[in-house]
Amino acid sequence: MFNISALICGLLFGLGLAASGMTNPEKVIGFLDLFGNWDPDLLFVMGSAVLTTVISFRFVLKKDKPFFAPIFSLPTAAGLDKRLLTGASLFGIGWGLYGYCPGPAVAALGYLKPTAFLFVAAMLLGMLFVERKLK
Repeated sequence: MFNISALICGLLFGLGLAASGMTNPEKVIGFLDLFGNWDPDLLFVMGSAVLTTVISFRFVLKKDKPFFAPIFSLPTAAGLDKRLLTGASLFGIGWGLYGYCPGPAVAALGYLKPTAFLFVAAMLLGMLFVERKLK
């Protein structure tokens, strides 16, 4: 049941990304171009996601456990460290330069765009590199 619910959530997430324009790199870069031809559309996407999270987490975290897992898996680190700041910086730079981040890039594979395939391949290679380096 856990895998089925994860698949359904992933499909809904991908459909939401596609419907909101987050899978379109030009739209994302337009949103990030604050001093040029700024496109505020994605501000509403992010705002609705934050609002949904703020409201729903108040109810979800009152439960003893998730529906399909034995315990909640929440982050425990509260501070900023070098790894977090480096990763966030690389994420932001890559998102700003390319217009993709991991979720929208995977969803964009459905459009069969070569740029999406290139991005996802590079992302997977980077994940493999980090995984091997940490071992």
